[in-house]
Amino acid sequence: MNPSTFIKINPADTVVVCLKAFTAGETITVDGQVITIAQDTPMGHKILVKDTPSGVDIIKYGYPIGHAREDLKAGAWVNETNLKTNLSGTLEYEYHPVGEQLKIKKENRTFNGYKRANGEVGIRNEIWIVPTVGCVNGIAEKLASQLERETGCKNIDAIHSWHHNYGCSQLSEDHENTRKVLRDIVLHPNAGGVLVLSLGCENNQPDDFMKMLGDYDKSRIRLLVTQKVEGDEVEAGMAILRELYAIASTDRREPCDLSHLRVGLKCGGSDGFSGITANPLVGEFSDYLVAQGGTSILTEVPEMFGAETILMNRCETPELFEQTVHLVNDFKEYFLSHGEPVGENPSPGNKAGGISTLEDKALGCTQKCGRAPVSGVLSYGDRLKTNGLNLLSAPGNDLVASTALASAGCQIVLFTTGRGTPFGTFIPTMKVSTNSDLFARKPNWIDFNAGKLVEGTSMADLLSEFIDKIIAVANGERTRNEENGYREISIFKNGVTL
Repeated sequence: MNPSTFIKINPADTVVVCLKAFTAGETITVDGQVITIAQDTPMGHKILVKDTPSGVDIIKYGYPIGHAREDLKAGAWVNETNLKTNLSGTLEYEYHPVGEQLKIKKENRTFNGYKRANGEVGIRNEIWIVPTVGCVNGIAEKLASQLERETGCKNIDAIHSWHHNYGCSQLSEDHENTRKVLRDIVLHPNAGGVLVLSLGCENNQPDDFMKMLGDYDKSRIRLLVTQKVEGDEVEAGMAILRELYAIASTDRREPCDLSHLRVGLKCGGSDGFSGITANPLVGEFSDYLVAQGGTSILTEVPEMFGAETILMNRCETPELFEQTVHLVNDFKEYFLSHGEPVGENPSPGNKAGGISTLEDKALGCTQKCGRAPVSGVLSYGDRLKTNGLNLLSAPGNDLVASTALASAGCQIVLFTTGRGTPFGTFIPTMKVSTNSDLFARKPNWIDFNAGKLVEGTSMADLLSEFIDKIIAVANGERTRNEENGYREISIFKNGVTL
């Protein structure tokens, strides 16, 4: 194998991944066999290294990523035109626990965070305005702008209103999903003060919504119902915000153990290098954080299809295994109930980057959670209860899934990408490029380059650098999405709008 031009990820693989673009007629030597490239093949894409008859599985990462649509010869460019998914409907699963124990040293490292009264820790100290319904989005944004002009954000990190389209005209599960995510945002430790802004007549009734918060800090979380205000609701809101600002601006960072750090794991705009560089790097960090007593969360359930048994067998208990089975099969039923195939993935950008089937995508995607045992399974809108590696029910959509990770209680989202994306959710969204070309082309989007892993940098060295970078962000260093002001929320919707 010549690592400067291609990589064979697992000894059992029947494909290699190109580290450069190949031209038809070039040769490579794989396991002592000389293979002639059959056609021009882009960087990040797959070349077959073993003759494969039609219907026979093609192997990558040591697992099937689909089967050949036709007879294929060694040297063929394997892509979505000649590779077909094996995925169909729901499955029966058996629990075969792996039980691997992480052998990672516990360190005495800390980060400087904001300790909240309920024991949670924030890595930002911001003032948030959270509308209970989309009807008051304009008021919320006006209030945020005015408070920012008045204060200049002195002694706090930022001021934001989190506009959305929901809170009324929704039924059943959609209505509850909206309420739960908004509740989670209000209670998030990255906020030093929150104004809950209501209209008054919406389905998401303000008094009932406030009861969902439980025993919350009433000095830092306040409610304003605009229909009940006599006169100028903006001035009424500003009076409350000035009080919240006065409290939050006295908060100071303190050293906190890494066990208080909660990190979401997400990928988007993936390419053929995602499962080779950025996702394994994030997986190594996830294992490191879990070993320090901290927490990571993997979501994007549809992008587990084809790799789900790996996660199921890492569950610490049979109960967690059953919850993971439901997590996966319930999402498959969601697809099927809408008349959609469960393997309708990857995206056009994924395919252009070298990912050909959902199994191909999933086996790379799930590497973001390393090798740690699964210690918790969360439904959409749930808040974290268990440290360690958790699985969260949410779709693959970048904005929806990242919002769900933040809502569960993560203070940072680690977002790997091979194609690039500028967006961020309501917490720091740290972009990790899978290749150096993207890092060089989009320095205003990308925070860290994992592409160096195929350029001679060792995993150990890059992981050390990555840990330092994440702790720096936890200490207050702004991510690119924060610098750009690209921050928003998106709530999962599945039903009828009245």
